[in-house]
Amino acid sequence: MAEISISHLQALKEKGEKIATLTSYDASFTQIAEKAGIEMLLVGDSLGMVIQGNDSTLPVTIDDMIYHSRCVNRARKKALLVVDMPFMSYTSAEHALDNAGRLMKEGGAHMIKLEGGANQLDKVRLLVENAVPVCGHLGLQPQSYYQLGGYKVQGKTTNQAQEIKADALALEQAGIQLLVLECIPADLGREISLALKIPVIGIGAGAGCDGQILVLHDLLGMAENPARFVVDFLVGTGSIEQAMRAYIDAVKKGDYPAMEQTFA
Repeated sequence: MAEISISHLQALKEKGEKIATLTSYDASFTQIAEKAGIEMLLVGDSLGMVIQGNDSTLPVTIDDMIYHSRCVNRARKKALLVVDMPFMSYTSAEHALDNAGRLMKEGGAHMIKLEGGANQLDKVRLLVENAVPVCGHLGLQPQSYYQLGGYKVQGKTTNQAQEIKADALALEQAGIQLLVLECIPADLGREISLALKIPVIGIGAGAGCDGQILVLHDLLGMAENPARFVVDFLVGTGSIEQAMRAYIDAVKKGDYPAMEQTFA
């Protein structure tokens, strides 16, 4: 069984086929996701909330990320493995390089993800120069929770939208090979996806993105106060694997997210 690479995801974008992605934090759920046919797994710093019980992602450490990445990688057979750089783990380009190296060597990551736009270009360039594949993250950036004043939709004004698009283009030029857009208007998600050559994965960014990602626990209906874009795929399916398959099928067909799960 051939492993999925970033080149595979790039080819899906070029063919107009949607990419299905989920978070995972341990071996058991990873095995099920692999059986369901997931193409990419993200060990997200969202584990700080859904696994550790924190109010935000900020307490998560690089050692936490390495531990959970290692657990996922032991069970992973095919999916591309992307791992978040947690808060304060990339305060300089050299700091980012050291911690990204740990995530790859100790955690088994195929690609690392970091939040931010123009302020991260020097870090992205150094990582790419040292053979570290990078995924960007724009729109709502959970690590900036206090700076943003909460979890709010981004890019609603013309100036904000232009800034997010400019950041996306700059990150692509700096060398990222994948981009996550979170909680932005659907029209902006589509516009950025069309403007970039690399795959763009949305979460609350509309069906016009090249693919979708959901937090595993949200997909399984475990969120107490689910965001607008969250759908409980476990309802009516009867098993976790079938819920994952229903999610993948909905993404591939373009049925998820529907209009009621997007922002204007």
